[in-house]
Amino acid sequence: MKSAVKIFAGNASQDMADKIAKRFGVSLGEVSTVHFSDGEFEPSFDETVRGCDVFIVQSTPPPSENLMELLLMIDAAKRASAHKIVAVMPYFGYARQDKKGKPRVPIGAKLVANLLTAAGVDRIMTMDLHADQIQGFFEVPVDHLYASTLFLPYLENLNLPNLCVASPDMGGTKRANTYAKYLNTEVVVCYKHREKANEVSKMMLIGDVKGKDIVLIDDMVDTAGTLTKAADLMIQKGANSVRACCTHAILSGSAYARLENSKISELLVTDSLHKEHKSDKVKVIEVADLFADTIKRVHANQSISSNFIC
Repeated sequence: MKSAVKIFAGNASQDMADKIAKRFGVSLGEVSTVHFSDGEFEPSFDETVRGCDVFIVQSTPPPSENLMELLLMIDAAKRASAHKIVAVMPYFGYARQDKKGKPRVPIGAKLVANLLTAAGVDRIMTMDLHADQIQGFFEVPVDHLYASTLFLPYLENLNLPNLCVASPDMGGTKRANTYAKYLNTEVVVCYKHREKANEVSKMMLIGDVKGKDIVLIDDMVDTAGTLTKAADLMIQKGANSVRACCTHAILSGSAYARLENSKISELLVTDSLHKEHKSDKVKVIEVADLFADTIKRVHANQSISSNFIC
């Protein structure tokens, strides 16, 4: 006899969780939160989860309360005798801290993995990690989904005559090459040098973009500094047009101003992060169907390979 599925949401992903639950065919589970006067909070499941497969939907952008809420909900489900607990994290916060880039710094992504495991999670479901190797930080299964499943059909339907895929930095070349193989296009790469985080000091282009319709591929867009510099550089080098596909739309600081003042004609993102976008250039593709179908397959012990285009 299979365990019942119950889907719950943290505060950072209420809208997405509701869409996922509807696509799956269940009502979103009831959760309440007690807030103490000093800022401490205590989430509580308002329905039984005993013997159930519990899926907790929560992206973990700042503030750190989003991560803490997810950890507390996992702990509550474990102590309430849930059969299995799956953390559905469309956006995995702290993923940029995947290695020691200099002395005396943490590996934040590994710490988050340890915290989730210690809380009692049985499985992780996420999308477009900043680095694939973060999956190896876990001792539980990780279902790593890709927004390419959603972006590629959209790009194909554009029927761009001289399509060329680009990576805004060296670290994204593997991701860009995957898109290029599927679309049967060339790849160009930007080489950037940072003096400090979120600030690009110089950028160079590797490859020919003259007369091409460029699609920049990245896992996230934060301040949009790299993305807009890359787009403007490509237009200077003779590109016909530049658009971008970035899974996670962080868009902090002056990102929207940079985007509006740049040569990017369109920024395609997912709704992995709940935001009200301040630019008409931003087009949002929903991920609820993809996550709902993956949850169905995981619950039924079926392969999720059909959810990958490339």
